Amino acid sequence: MGIVVEREVELRLILSPERDVPVSARLGYRTDDPYAVHITFHIDSGQPVRWMFARELLIEGVFRPCGHGDVRVWPSKTEGRGVVLVALNSPEGGALLEAPAAQVSSWLERTLRVVPPGSESEQLGLDDGLAELLAP
Repeated sequence: MGIVVEREVELRLILSPERDVPVSARLGYRTDDPYAVHITFHIDSGQPVRWMFARELLIEGVFRPCGHGDVRVWPSKTEGRGVVLVALNSPEGGALLEAPAAQVSSWLERTLRVVPPGSESEQLGLDDGLAELLAP
């Protein structure tokens, strides 16, 4: 299965400029899916909600606004502390989430130690598979 890097975080679901609610979530990264990050939200409805998007998008979003369409990420400040905002949109609806930047950054650093940027394809064994296909 490979290596898994996980972290539980307390996010804020932004309902309006004046109102937000806490949401527990788990950040997940797996070496057998090296380009993606997985976020699992634990909500009151019982069934966890899962999202998956490019790790690169989250890494860039810690520093500058990025993404379009279903997932957008950008840095901000709330009450003097750094946060990362993540806007998720699907046919079922959308959500604006606020995560502590320090926690997201330290978790991302752990994923980068396990799979450095640019080495993702090595995790998938694509080079080996391609060499096998092209062998006489």
